[in-house]
Amino acid sequence: MAATLTADVLEDQLAVSLARVLAAANRQASQSGINTAENFITISQRSSNGDVIWRVNYSAKDSVGRRGGDLIVDVDEKDGTIKQVLRGQ
Repeated sequence: MAATLTADVLEDQLAVSLARVLAAANRQASQSGINTAENFITISQRSSNGDVIWRVNYSAKDSVGRRGGDLIVDVDEKDGTIKQVLRGQ
């Protein structure tokens, strides 16, 4: 179901920033072979030398019988660049 974004939503800098971060992380996850719809996605924030870095973690909804670990993508808030990609064992 499509939702129309109102002006007040688009003025929320945190919401817009997180949307950009998630889009960049999802693109990286897809390139890494992750189906984002089949994963729990958690997002956390950290600071690195004064910059805000968002960590997007993809973990299986159904981990029983699954080999391999999570995919973790660190994204720079300023420009949406991928800073680091980690794959759990």
